[in-house]
Amino acid sequence: MIRLIEENLVRQNKAIMLLFILLEEEFTRLMSSNPQSVSQIELSIQELMRQIAVERASLRRMVGKVVEGAQRVSELYPVMDEQTRESFEQMISMLDETEQKCGVQASKNNEMAMALFDQSKSLLEFMHNQIKPKNNHAYSAAGRYAKAANSARLLTGRL
Repeated sequence: MIRLIEENLVRQNKAIMLLFILLEEEFTRLMSSNPQSVSQIELSIQELMRQIAVERASLRRMVGKVVEGAQRVSELYPVMDEQTRESFEQMISMLDETEQKCGVQASKNNEMAMALFDQSKSLLEFMHNQIKPKNNHAYSAAGRYAKAANSARLLTGRL
């Protein structure tokens, strides 16, 4: 069972490293303003995160089988020999370190995506204000001021 737990930790380390690479690639594509390619990377990231969550749930079940009621790998250290414990500690510290890097990169990606969203929203509002009628006063058929709509329209009136 210890070997299965070790294999699970190795898979998680590789998955987290791949996640970090994908997050960096997403940031590069955000910088190049290519939304289609960003969405493709985002789908890959979501699928990888789902697989990592499944691996973690599996790891927790395996740890619980080795030591009754245990949920963390660190709770297995008393039943391991010295060499195995050191190996597990290294894998877990590497996993934590890579997760921290992923968190920082994900934060950068979020800030960049929000900045691009704000920029697009501002540009759209500017274009909308440019085509919106500025003069609200219009004469009606009776020769009085008609109440004109304040929003942009292509065609108004009756047929």
